[in-house]
This record gives sequence, C-alpha cells and structure tokens, in this order.
Amino acid sequence: MVTLTINGKSVSVPRGTILLKAVREAGIELPTLCHHDALAPYGACRLCMVLITEPRHGLVASCACPVEEGLVVETDAPEAVQARRLALEFLMSRCPRSDVIRKMAEKEGVTASRFNMPSSEQADELCVLCGLCVRACRDLIGAAAIDFTGRGTNRKVGTPFDLHSDACIGCGACAEVCPTGAIRIEDRGNERILHTWNTRITLSACPECGRFFTPEPTLFLDEMFPEIEAYRNICPACRRQKTSRQWLDTMRGEELPSRANL
Repeated sequence: MVTLTINGKSVSVPRGTILLKAVREAGIELPTLCHHDALAPYGACRLCMVLITEPRHGLVASCACPVEEGLVVETDAPEAVQARRLALEFLMSRCPRSDVIRKMAEKEGVTASRFNMPSSEQADELCVLCGLCVRACRDLIGAAAIDFTGRGTNRKVGTPFDLHSDACIGCGACAEVCPTGAIRIEDRGNERILHTWNTRITLSACPECGRFFTPEPTLFLDEMFPEIEAYRNICPACRRQKTSRQWLDTMRGEELPSRANL
C-alpha cells in the first residue's frame, strides 16, 4: 500500500493506483472527460488537474499520474482551480451547446468563455477530442476503424478520408464511451448506420430470438473469455441467458455432492 496526503487527509491505496482514483477515495470529485477505467491513462482533457507540493512541486493531470509514497496533493489550490477553469473555457468555446460541458463548467464556477466561439457551421459541435472513442475502438475492440485527423482547429476524429470504414464492426463501443453524445448511431431494420463515421453495417439476425445484432467477436472478449466461442453467433441477450443457465447448472452440480456428504 502507498500512503499519500490529499487536501490534508491521509489516504492509503494500492501501489500503482492512479492519483485520480486516490482523490476519489478521499471523497473528492474532479471533472474528467478523457478517463475511463477500462482504458490506459491518457491525460487529454486536462480537467482533473491538481497541485503536487511534495516531494516535488507542480501541476499534474491526476488521471495520468501514479501515486507515490509521501505524495502531498492539493485539489483546491488556486493554480489547480485556475487550470481546470481554463480548460473548461476552451471546451465551452469549442462546444458551446454541450449540456455536459456547461454543467461541468458551472460546478467549477465557470459561466462563460473568454475565447472565440466557433463559426455557425461548427456551433453544434459536441466532440471534445477526448480520444475515448479512438482508444476503445483500437485498444478494446481491436478494430482501429477511427482515428484523429488534421491539426489545430481542424483536428477531428473520423474514418480514413471520411469514407465508409471496412474495419468498423458496428459494435457501438465508440458511442457507449463518448461522454458528450457526439456519436450518432441509428438502427434501421437489419442495418446499423453510424452517421458520424459515414459507415453502414449489415446486422445479423439472432437464430434464437430474431433480434438484429453485430456477431463479430471483439479482441478483449476473445482474450478474457475464450469459452464464449460457442455463443458468438447469438445476440448478447440470448448469450446472457445461455451462459447464466450454464453457470446455474454448474453450481447445482457442484453443490449436490457436498449435500450428499452431509
């Protein structure tokens, strides 16, 4: 275990824990958009900035900083508060109509941005470039169907040349992790339309219930649960039913011998 001090409070967490989690263990909430427990630290949005005063001094993104023994952290130091507010002002100028950004800003005491607002064509922008969709698609699903393109104010997330992506399996993980609802996905019959990625995926009908779904296996499921190979061609709902039933049958089979010996 590692013991550190956060806002004057002693906190003990396992070695290797990121500072953001330790801060939450101390009962303190910090805003964040780019962090997800299932993904590696990234530190893109800069909303979880805190001040370290010992054994060194400086601002860090708590979601990308591992804890250390004897670390002294202040989340409400003026420098940290100012850094978070500045990041929120930038985000408000990029996504002025995002309810998510507006609510986060209000909690930090930010009600307006001093920076230029986007043009009328960009006024409805919801993407904050947090990278969650890119990393989920690449690192969890193993498809790498989308990525960052462009630089500066032209930077965005999309498919190669903004065309249909043959690598996309239509799983919807990108939309699931998106914190602002920037990714639009629609199901029409046996077709899934990923409007944001200009991609259309043909869905398969589950042989058990008839629901349409995407049957392609994902990288992280294959690695974590190789035993699900027999269930790949049925929808998630039927898969849960079958695996739950199998688990119950297994548990009953293990309990019967023990009861017989009583």
